[in-house]
Formats: sequence, C-alpha cells, structure tokens
Amino acid sequence: MSNCFIILAAGKSNRFISKIPKPYIKYKGDILINHSINKAILSKKFSKIVVAINKSHKKYIKILSKKKVHFIEGGKSRADSSRLSLKYLSKFKPQNVLIHDAARPDFSITLINNLLKNLKKYDGVIPVLKTTSSIKAIKNRKIVNLDRDKIFLSQTPQAFNFKKIFDLQKKINSRTTDDASLFVNKSSKIKMIKGEEKNIKITTKNDIKENLKYYFGIGFDVHRLVKKKKLYLGGLKINSKFGTLGHSDGDPVLHAITDSILGACRKGDIGQKFSDQDVKFKDIRSTILLSKVIEEIERSGFFINNLDINIITEAPKISKYKKKIISVISKLCKIKKNQINIKGKTAEKLGVIGKEKAIACEVISSIYRYE
Repeated sequence: MSNCFIILAAGKSNRFISKIPKPYIKYKGDILINHSINKAILSKKFSKIVVAINKSHKKYIKILSKKKVHFIEGGKSRADSSRLSLKYLSKFKPQNVLIHDAARPDFSITLINNLLKNLKKYDGVIPVLKTTSSIKAIKNRKIVNLDRDKIFLSQTPQAFNFKKIFDLQKKINSRTTDDASLFVNKSSKIKMIKGEEKNIKITTKNDIKENLKYYFGIGFDVHRLVKKKKLYLGGLKINSKFGTLGHSDGDPVLHAITDSILGACRKGDIGQKFSDQDVKFKDIRSTILLSKVIEEIERSGFFINNLDINIITEAPKISKYKKKIISVISKLCKIKKNQINIKGKTAEKLGVIGKEKAIACEVISSIYRYE
C-alpha cells in the first residue's frame, strides 16, 4: 500500500502580519512548517511527501527539513496548490493521500494513524470537531439560528483514496476551501472522525501567543593546570604549556555550560550523568557530553535562550579566542552566536587561579519551554 502526504504552504498569509511568511516563523522551538514535515516523516507511513510552496518563498527552503521531501511551486489559491500537488504525485500511482494545511502544526501522529485506518472502508476521512458556540446566519435579511448539533468544524490532514480525489480535482475552483467539499458535493463515501482540540489553525499572530515558561541555571567548574596535558576551553584547543587535569578532557567552560543547562531543566548535574568513576568517560571530549545533554533536553521540549559565561583565568587571555569559542558553543548548543556572551576575568593574582595554577568558569543559562 502506497501512501503520500501533501502539505499546502503556498498562501500569502495576508492576515498574518509579519516580514517572515507564516510557514517559516519560529513556533514551539522550530519552523512552523517543519512540525508538519517532521510528523509525516516520523509516522513512517508515507513513501512521498510533497510541500507546495509560494514561489517567492524559495529562499526559505534551506531552513526546512528536507529528508524524503519534494518541494513544488503552488498555485494562486489553495485549490490550485492541491491540484498541482496531486498532479505531481499521479506519476507514482499512490493508493492513498493525506492533504494538510501547513498552518496546522499541532496535529498528532495518532490522528494520521486513525485517518489511514478508516480509509480502508471509505473514500475519504475527515477529522472534525463539534462547535460549542451558538451559530447564526443571515437569511433574507433576517438572523436565523442554526442547529449547532449539525455543525462541524473540519480540520486537516484529510485522507482520501488517491484515484477518487485526483478525478475530482478537475472540479476544483478558487472557492474550494478544502478537498473534502469535493467529496461532499459528489455524495461520495466519506467518514467524519473526531478531530483534535489542539489541532488549531494558525491564522494571525494572536494564535501563537503561547504559554512560554523560562527557567534559569547556574554552572561552575574549576580545573587544576598541569604540564603534559592539553588545554580545551569551550571546545577549542588552546596552545599552552599547561593543560587541565580531569577525568575527561577537563574543559571547564563546557562543563560549566552543561551543569548550568542541566540545572535549569532540573535534570541533575554533570557528575550524575557522566561519572568520573566510569572508565568509558576517561579522556572523552566534553563536546560529546554537552551534545548528549542538548539532545536530552530537546526531547523534553527545552530550548536554550541565552548563555552568559565568565571564564576566570590569568592566562591565556580570553579576548584572543572569544569569537572562535562562541562559534563552537553556538554549533554545539544549536543556538545563534548572539545568544552567547563570554567575559574573560582574572583573579587579580589571588589564589590558585591568580597564580596560574587553575582555570575556572561560571555560567548562567536561560532556558525556555512551551508549557
């Protein structure tokens, strides 16, 4: 059985007032349209994924998920984009197709599975919700109350037998607001299933005013400086007569960042995650340890907002390496360089740091999550 997934993202989004087109704005830690693309991929149900884009948006493709995805130019209307997408897929002769609006990023993979399950018995399957509001219409200049028990709000993705919807696409016109209406008009065998409350359509900026919560963490690390050891600061190898003594590579900057992030996310500390009693972490690069932590917090829905870093050392002078260290941390933490601030500090010749026998680092991190 061959299933395909179409994502329609060619609209102008006139009601969404933004310099960045709506499909490419940041939403819940990712580009809005990527939520739909990634769910289609993660479901493992589709041999082809087609995204219809606005030709003026081509420059944004580079920031999208591309694995198993084919991009085509959409039409002037939603109906045209749907027709062009179906036409492209027709050469692959799929059995089923799901058609989805990119403006609905919060549908679930469970919904995909339910749609495909019901498609075994029906030509089309549409997720709908009943309205809880009173519905009125104007008829012959009079206000008429409508029976809300007979009113349904349709959602996407919508699932269809490919041949049936492809044949009906010839009837598509600019007033066609969704593909299910073609089946309804032809009285085809169609099934309505329960949609999802969270599967809202992003229409204006007010629809993305989410409940964003911020968390903060403090990290601190200090390492003794000794001969015949390498010196790593912020993932960057520094030419030095002395290096840091540690079970791993002894990078105090990445260790402090890791601890700060773990603290903000309430996930323990670096010693719990990567014990210095475990031989498998002997001499391991701290870049590997931090990358593992970043993957873990992302799975929990956490994202880094800002890192403020103090590197406390008499030598080397941090100003010389600051830009390169920021570049390394930016890649490791998957954030922009302007989200990282580094300050080089000295101990004014006081204590072990002042005597160039140790290097320390302290970090404050700001982390956010959509609750």
